Amino acid sequence: MNRKLIFTAITILILLPAFAFAISGDEIVRRADAAATFDTAESSGEMHITDRFGTKISSFDSWARGENESLIEFTSRAERGQKVLRTENEIYLYYPDAEELIRMQGSALRQGMLGSDISYEDMTGGKDRASQYSIEITDEQNLLGRDCWVLTLRANTRTVPYPKEIVWIDKQDYIVLKGEYYTKSGRLLKDMEVLEIGEMDGITMAVETRISDKMKSNSNTVLIMKDLKVDIKLDDEIFSLEELSW
Repeated sequence: MNRKLIFTAITILILLPAFAFAISGDEIVRRADAAATFDTAESSGEMHITDRFGTKISSFDSWARGENESLIEFTSRAERGQKVLRTENEIYLYYPDAEELIRMQGSALRQGMLGSDISYEDMTGGKDRASQYSIEITDEQNLLGRDCWVLTLRANTRTVPYPKEIVWIDKQDYIVLKGEYYTKSGRLLKDMEVLEIGEMDGITMAVETRISDKMKSNSNTVLIMKDLKVDIKLDDEIFSLEELSW
């Protein structure tokens, strides 16, 4: 074997690990979405909602099945019994005092849930962002001691809440550690940052997250997860309109 062939063979062997472990932006986002989606899940937590009037704490229980079905029931005294149901195509609110069921649509979806920085529209995006956005890896950074990819996502459909997203996804567990969410023209609408990572039911996950709606002044919401159980048996009725008022 001549020297040129030997050099070529050595170069290929050196570069092979880099090719073997290369990953596309689409695949990173798919893995992140998969890491945040369970066949079934039951959880509980709190929202610490801060605005110019101070901070209030709202507690909740929630259930989810796959990408498109979830139910949140608030358990704090002021909101006890209020429910938010998401089905594949719709979001419904139930207020027990008024015995009223409301279907959310149009501009109402942009309202903050219980006045928080988390809108009802944030619940509608689904978890299949790889098919909804063009995705580019633009940088690599370290957050919370974890190496992350920084990705820019630009929407190729009008059905998503945010035309542009910049997200920081950690390389180990594919947790979205930070996100910035923009209009098509580049105006920052909302940002999100994970404050603490922990483990629940064998899942490494964000247990404390801060969300800030940039359309509000002096406003942020800290979401704290208290408990999570995954891949458990859930009754179909949990996600039905018929059971929402119970």
